[in-house]
Amino acid sequence: MTKLFQTAGRAPVKGSVVRPGVWQDYLTITKPKVVAMLLLTALVGMCLAVPGIPPIKAVVLGLAGIGLQSAAAAAFNHVLDRRFDAQMARTHHRPLAKGRIATTRAVGFATVLMVLGFALLWQLNALTAWLTFASLVGYAVVYTVWLKHATPQNIVIGGLAGAAPPLLGWTAVTGQLDPHALLLVMLVFTWTPPHFWALAIHRKADYARAGIPMLPVTHGIEFTKTMVLLYTVMLVLVGLLPWLTGMSGLFYLAGSSILNLGFVAYALKLKFADVPGHAWATFKYSIWHLLGLFVVLLGDHWLLALLR
Repeated sequence: MTKLFQTAGRAPVKGSVVRPGVWQDYLTITKPKVVAMLLLTALVGMCLAVPGIPPIKAVVLGLAGIGLQSAAAAAFNHVLDRRFDAQMARTHHRPLAKGRIATTRAVGFATVLMVLGFALLWQLNALTAWLTFASLVGYAVVYTVWLKHATPQNIVIGGLAGAAPPLLGWTAVTGQLDPHALLLVMLVFTWTPPHFWALAIHRKADYARAGIPMLPVTHGIEFTKTMVLLYTVMLVLVGLLPWLTGMSGLFYLAGSSILNLGFVAYALKLKFADVPGHAWATFKYSIWHLLGLFVVLLGDHWLLALLR
């Protein structure tokens, strides 16, 4: 194993691979890009929960607690999936799959993040603390250990844990559940299957080699393309609910419709005019789609607040 830090002034040998720092490996297992997107959806949930600006304490403690627990869930996922990650081209370079971080150290790291996150959220309210912990268990244990290897519907069922952050942001501010918060959960829940199935189509050989029963492996690529299309159409319908219920206005309706119909266009091409690399392009679009959808939700909320 190469040294963690190069000696000062010593140039690396030409052609060698410099070992990333330990902190980079620990950061990697928290899946920072995924956590950042989860925090965006949580922040939007916080802002939509109140007419004006949400309390600064709820925002700071809420985002910190949700972020730490999300990072802990990601780290536990790396621990539990390390043997499967080692068999897949997309994940074989991960720190635990390569043995750059000991399993016991990763578990300890994840546990510290989990406890700190829970403690921060407990200072806001018990509901948010327990809901966030339940989401962690749902993703890190129920999905990773059981659902992922038990059924091709793993993404559909397990997606509920990943859809929780907007609800968590809402409860962090209000301390109670609300139907509008559940609409935000429905948006992410409906978005999750076509997002992951597009990736699964692109990485079918990887999942097959690792023995993971993703939908393209068990039911074939064409069936999965059909399911991606059906779920994107469902996403268009679910996307209307915030406007139909009066939660959001015309700015949201226009923006979300453009984004959702764009997703449908990608799914239609995937199903009926597929070309090499389009599944990966669909996956990448889905990420920007969710980002845009929640930015539009937030923009509509502030616009309505200004017009009142």
